[in-house]
Parts: sequence; structure tokens; C-alpha cells
Amino acid sequence: MIKQIKYFQSVVRFQNFTKAADENFISQSAISQQIQALERELGAKLLKREGRKFSLTPAGEFFYRKSLILMNDFDRLCAETLKLSTGSESEISIGYLKHFRSDELKKTLQEFQKKNPEISINLFQGTHEELYNFLRMKKIDLAISDLRRKPSDQYVNFFLANGYFYAELPENNPLAELKFLTIEDLKNTPIILISSPSQEYIEEKFFQDYFGVKSEFIFVENLEEAHLNVISNKGYFPTEFYTPPKNFDGVKYIPIFHKDKQIYRKYFAFWRADSLKNYIESFAEILKKNFPEEK
Repeated sequence: MIKQIKYFQSVVRFQNFTKAADENFISQSAISQQIQALERELGAKLLKREGRKFSLTPAGEFFYRKSLILMNDFDRLCAETLKLSTGSESEISIGYLKHFRSDELKKTLQEFQKKNPEISINLFQGTHEELYNFLRMKKIDLAISDLRRKPSDQYVNFFLANGYFYAELPENNPLAELKFLTIEDLKNTPIILISSPSQEYIEEKFFQDYFGVKSEFIFVENLEEAHLNVISNKGYFPTEFYTPPKNFDGVKYIPIFHKDKQIYRKYFAFWRADSLKNYIESFAEILKKNFPEEK
């Protein structure tokens, strides 16, 4: 009955038998038959069929709501049972950069959790150096970060995508009218960076040495604070996207160039080469799949 309940939930969630069948890798006729079998077993009609459309009966609405609570409890029951049986909990700890704002990570977390409901996911934020130390000390299993060191045989360096730089500026800033900017154009405009206080010097040195930034530095602790500083016209926030971003009310994204090419950073998934958790690579492969292909 558990599978039948999941089929029923899929149909209600999608409001479509075909999409629900695709999600569960069975045919449309099979999922329809399974729901009819569920109705026979319950002795109650859950769906009111009207041609190709359907609606929930009062019994169906009650059953759907209660079944969601039941399945949540069932999944947790299975996870706790596995934990007691093996003496340990299957988990994966993911670290990502504080400035990382990627729908790709959200999609990956959802897809991985759906395929591996028994594995608990822990999330950590940090600067590049903090993530490296987390990985070195085994506080995290996988780090999503840029490559700033010479690759080491102790770690797997799994390429994900190129992050292309844009200057996030308030739309009323004169620089926001330009089609592109250079670091030289921005030398009199403070740069806003996200960092913990202990890592500010390292981040400042990196941007000075790697990008040639000459302007004043403003440090904030999170994305929300960075956006508020931009809107307040305190400076520009160097942000990265994998496809061209869309401007929104009050803010524009202007590409940052160097020698006729847009500046970018390579992003990788890093994990220890001696890790025994075989699902780390699976997570990384799902993550890469969710990033757009480089053109």
C-alpha cells in the first residue's frame, strides 16, 4: 500500500496522471490501476473523474492530507530504524561559499534527497579558506568552491562550471548605464565582499592580487547585507552567474571584463580522495548535471 499511496500523492501534486507516471517510472495505465486498487482496499473513492480531468472527493482530500503526514513519519521511522540497525547514521556534509547563490545547489539537494531519503544532509557556509579547513579536518565531506591552490592528490577536484563576474549596482548609478565594466572603471567604487571577520585580510589580498582590485573594501557577512549595501549605493558587489542574469527592480548586473573577455572563476566540487562514502561522487555528478553546459 505504501507505493500506492506515493502514486496517489504524485497524481494529486501534479494534477496529471502522465507526469505522475513519469516521476515514478511506470506507465499511465499502471498508475491509474494502482490508485483504483487503493480505492478498493480503502472502500472509498478518492478521485472524482470527469473525462480527462479529476478532482478530490472529500474522502480524497482527507486521505491526501493525512497520507502526507503518514509518509513523513514513515520516512523518519525507516531512517531511525536503519540508524539503530547499523549503529551509525548515513549522512553527507556539504560546504559552500557564503556568496554562493545557486539554484543548481537547491535542485541538487532536492534530487539527491529524493533518490537517497535515508541519507541526512548537513550544510555549512564559509569562505574559501574556511571550506578548505573544514574539508581538511573532515568537518565536511564535499566543498563547493573555486580553485585557489595547486591541485593535490589528497583531494578529488571535480569541475562544475565557470562563474562569470558581474557588478551588481543600483540602477541609478551612472556605471549601470554601461554595457560592460573593467576593474579599472571600478577603481573609485568600493567593492563589497562577503567574509567572516577572521578571513577579511585573505579575501582582500586575493581580490587585489588575482583581479587587481584597487578600490576600498567593504565587508559584510551575508548576501542580504551585500544587497542592502548595493541598493544604498555604498559600492558594487562582484557576483557570479552561470547564465546571463536578469535585472530586477532597483538593481542592474553589468559584466566585468578584462582584455575583451568577461572575467570568470572555475568552480569545483572537492572531496577527500580517501573518503569511503561512495555517495559523495553521486552528489557531485547530480550537481554538475544541474549546471548549464558551457557554450
